[in-house]
Amino acid sequence: MPRQTLELQNKVVLLTGASEGIGAALARVLQFRGARVALVARSEKKLKELARQEDLVVVADLSVQADRMKAVADTISCFGRIDVLINNAGVGVYDKTIAVPLQPVRKMFEVNFFAPLELCQLAVPYMPRGSMIVNVSSIGGKVILPWATLYSATKYALNALTEGLRVELHPRCIHVLGVYPGHVRTGFQQHIVHGRAVEDLSPFRNRLAISAEECARLILRAMERRARTLVVPRLYWFAVWCAHLFPGALEARLRRMMQGIDNSES
Repeated sequence: MPRQTLELQNKVVLLTGASEGIGAALARVLQFRGARVALVARSEKKLKELARQEDLVVVADLSVQADRMKAVADTISCFGRIDVLINNAGVGVYDKTIAVPLQPVRKMFEVNFFAPLELCQLAVPYMPRGSMIVNVSSIGGKVILPWATLYSATKYALNALTEGLRVELHPRCIHVLGVYPGHVRTGFQQHIVHGRAVEDLSPFRNRLAISAEECARLILRAMERRARTLVVPRLYWFAVWCAHLFPGALEARLRRMMQGIDNSES
């Protein structure tokens, strides 16, 4: 596929998880660039506050298959095509792997993996050449987060889907971008489906934290230049390289962090 920039003016963008956090920030920058946005989330009130007259509001719970089908069907009915699909919605589970009930884990996999998979399957037939899929994963899709191992499992699965789709969809000239945010200041941890989020793990992590608005601007820039992968903030690439080059050292560091978490909870 030729390396050409993505022009967003009048493009149709289906954006999930649009009501707050990175999703809401993405919606605003897309609107500013002139895109027509199908805003998908569970909160009708927040979506209506965000939407312009030319946008589409789709109230949907992406853990439900019928709602996923509705999101694509409503977008096609309104706009006739999808130029960009952004799979941004996600939920978390924070608990020990051997203790967590399976029901919330299944719900997490539905939202974090099966929803992006099915939305891709449903949307691609309506995506013209030069279109794009953006899968917003997590640094946990590159490096296992042992305080949220099963969350990382969903993001590793999404990572595999992203990498495979990029090759499969190349003949259709549909580009696939994988986004791997580290610590972004959002309300994500307030919406976990089981357990409770651990406290901030280190002052270093706090210093790396960025706003949802900054994250959205970086994602938009990666979209426009048709990047393959975006790790944000960029310094999180250090953790990715350590996981590949020095796995033993990284595991030792993670064990010490887990020990600190266990001690604080005891």
